[in-house]
Amino acid sequence: MEKVKPPILVLLFFLSFILLYLFYQGIKCNKAIKNGRKHLESYGSKTLDSSYGKITYVDKGKGEAILSIHGLFGGYDQAYDTAKDFVSKYRIIAPSRFGYPGSDIKGEGRPKEQVEAYIELLDRLGIEKVFLLSTSAGGSVAFRFALDYPERTKGLILYSSSMPYLEKPERVMKYIGPPKFLISDYPMFLLSPFFKAIMGMPSSNIYSMVPVRERKMGVYLDGSITNLDMARNYDDYKVEDIRRPILILQAKDDKLALHQNLLDGVKRLLNYRLVVFEDGGHLMEGKEEEVKKAVFDFIDENGLL
Repeated sequence: MEKVKPPILVLLFFLSFILLYLFYQGIKCNKAIKNGRKHLESYGSKTLDSSYGKITYVDKGKGEAILSIHGLFGGYDQAYDTAKDFVSKYRIIAPSRFGYPGSDIKGEGRPKEQVEAYIELLDRLGIEKVFLLSTSAGGSVAFRFALDYPERTKGLILYSSSMPYLEKPERVMKYIGPPKFLISDYPMFLLSPFFKAIMGMPSSNIYSMVPVRERKMGVYLDGSITNLDMARNYDDYKVEDIRRPILILQAKDDKLALHQNLLDGVKRLLNYRLVVFEDGGHLMEGKEEEVKKAVFDFIDENGLL
């Protein structure tokens, strides 16, 4: 009987390891999805029927109102978690944007339409003016809100947020976001060990993204519409006209909201304050107290606007 050659043994071992890894990750993924759905239920969210369909949101706290506009792979959970350190002093309104958990997509889903849905929500809640807190992909929606409804804007807080272009792009991509085949629970779970290298955030961040299925339409809408709106409609984003105060928080080592884009974008802004950290990445890890103080000071100074 012919002996199995060592290279074949190595290949068999490698394939067995890969299969075992895929099986193990599948078990973890299924468990994470179940826990993720339970976690979503724990927020005590509410749902409003609007002209743009259902809007699901969290409403907690008292005082000056902060409308939290979440980023990619978010929802009312991410929107609230970004602002939860402020709930002891302020009222946090944290909706899911179009296509994210509990919120519909009607129309084209452009930031302008997302803003109009927010206005309906604020009207229903009896809130006249808000501070806008935007993270990552939520930046275009925050700028659109401030431009379309300056009378309802007290200030902008840009947290690792997308920024306006310095000049009108000569060419605009058709899609800026994760490939469609990756916008699913298992593929994203398999990719999570590489989050640090790709996005500069810990692999554990996957647990705040699942269930991805409930966020899939929102992620794709961001990649095809929201993330491109400030480029496609550059002339409609006259950010030089924004007179409300702006607080910008970012880390220099952010791999998603690039620091150079921040330096370019602020050249078009007027009344802004920069708080820049040397490190911390997209989530500004370890900077929670500095961020909290900056936000409290900013709102206290501008709350009477």
